[in-house]
Amino acid sequence: MAEEHKQIDPITGTATTGHEWDGLRELNTPLPRWWLWLFYLTIVWAIGYWIVYPAWPLIHNSTQGLFGYHSRDAVVEDLDALHAQRGPMMAKLGSATTAEILADPQLLDFARAQGRVAFADNCAPCHGAGGGGTKGYPNLNDDDWLWGGKIADIEQTIRFGARAGNDQGRQGNMPPFTGVLKPAEISNVADYVRSLSGLSTEAGADLAAGKKVFADNCAVCHGDNAKGNRELGSANLTDRIWLYGSDKEAIVDGIEKGHGGVMPTWDGRLSEPVIKSLAVYVYSFGGGEK
Repeated sequence: MAEEHKQIDPITGTATTGHEWDGLRELNTPLPRWWLWLFYLTIVWAIGYWIVYPAWPLIHNSTQGLFGYHSRDAVVEDLDALHAQRGPMMAKLGSATTAEILADPQLLDFARAQGRVAFADNCAPCHGAGGGGTKGYPNLNDDDWLWGGKIADIEQTIRFGARAGNDQGRQGNMPPFTGVLKPAEISNVADYVRSLSGLSTEAGADLAAGKKVFADNCAVCHGDNAKGNRELGSANLTDRIWLYGSDKEAIVDGIEKGHGGVMPTWDGRLSEPVIKSLAVYVYSFGGGEK
């Protein structure tokens, strides 16, 4: 009787479900048997997975599974194996001076590789992936160094930072001159500073007046020749390398408000081998001094 009441689609010859919506009928085409068995198999596999692996969260823990496997344990094992492999070279790197590292080709290659990774993790957010820097963050590829570009100088700066509150770190701020100098004096000395590196100045700029302001207020740190003083971390104003910009507005802003960018202290945050490898890596950019 059931077969007699089946409604057959005249086009496909397939039975319909008997339902009709706005003149539309649904063909009764069940899923293939192979698909159903595969679906049932995945259910069985999922149940087995719940049993043998950690799966269900509990209040303070989770089900541990019959296998007792944890991916975190696998990560720890991999890290332990990596540390065991690198251990001898890391120990050698930690005990060697930066000068000794530069003299040992094998250790130098290891330090550069280690430093490249450490730089990407810790330094690139400020100095850029290639050390090119940006406004307010020094370019580490050139040969312009506020506190010296020898590898020992670089290591000290990395280790203790700059203006970071560490007594062994680099000190020296550019003080604000608002209220100390008149606006006209600031404008004149800004023109004079631009002229020191051959940059154009405004028409009618009083360079003589700017030179006097410089001699009275700026030379004490930057020197009479404006080439800076590494003991104070004062910039060379004659080399066309500008940390905050070379246009007059940027220079006036620096004179008015001062500068005091902070380089964080990495001593105690990074290990001894990593600090040395960073010094070697930065030194290898090409701007390091002998």
